[in-house]
Amino acid sequence: MTLTIFGCGYSGKAIAEACGGLFGAVAGTTRSPEKAQHLKSIGIHSYIYGGGEPDVALSDQLSENTHLVQSIAPGAEGDPLLQLGAERLSALMPKLEWVGYLSTVGVYGDHDGAWVDEQTPCKPVSRRSVERVEAEEGWQAFSQAMGLPVAILRLSGIYGPGRNGFVNLAEGTAKRIVKKDQVFNRIRVEDIGAATRFLAERKLGGIYNVTDNEPAPPQDVVTYAAELMGVAPPPETDFETAQLSPMARSFYGENKRVSNAKIRALGFDFAYPDYRASLENLWKCGNWRP
Repeated sequence: MTLTIFGCGYSGKAIAEACGGLFGAVAGTTRSPEKAQHLKSIGIHSYIYGGGEPDVALSDQLSENTHLVQSIAPGAEGDPLLQLGAERLSALMPKLEWVGYLSTVGVYGDHDGAWVDEQTPCKPVSRRSVERVEAEEGWQAFSQAMGLPVAILRLSGIYGPGRNGFVNLAEGTAKRIVKKDQVFNRIRVEDIGAATRFLAERKLGGIYNVTDNEPAPPQDVVTYAAELMGVAPPPETDFETAQLSPMARSFYGENKRVSNAKIRALGFDFAYPDYRASLENLWKCGNWRP
């Protein structure tokens, strides 16, 4: 079995690490030669890909590929792989057995803090979430047309080694933005890797929320990280007066609690089920630094 990860960035590298024992050498794509060299340095066969028809080297890799993870975000023109068409994708990957598509819980939109699950209708707010819904629908259509299992992993806010509240506190960029009743789910990047492996080795299709057990106010996470570091947390700032980028502010326009009960019912256990356990692990292990 072979695995290729399109868009092998932060989550993709965690997936490669989690799946290495299952697939052996894992391949990944990136847009830049520098990032390709980095992937090679950590044992991932790397290829340059920015969309369109793959080159000869990548095509040769895909001809033996059995499992695919698509992590490249869609743009205004849609998912770059789906643009090739189902028949062309099948021709490029005649041995394909399973596909994993990394999406986002942003597809649910705003639910005023209520719980949502995989049966909840999507009502995306932002354009980027609308594009994700369109890509999800495209991969579901591919699944039906080709008779292949496609797992759609809806991810919440991603963090882990090198990307976490400790880093923000150390760099002086941490903020405690307070908006009444606002909560977010999060997901440790290693749990993304483990969930992908869990679904891939079982060849499970369908939609799965890959998120922690405890949606929580963002300011609480910053406060807890500061307590572990033994430093004073930044002062609380009211959301209405906070200086935020348009994208950062847009995240606060969606308020929901995302359930992970479906994948847990299949037997998957999250190694980092809540932000406290995860932050404690990062601090104790010392791998929080970039």
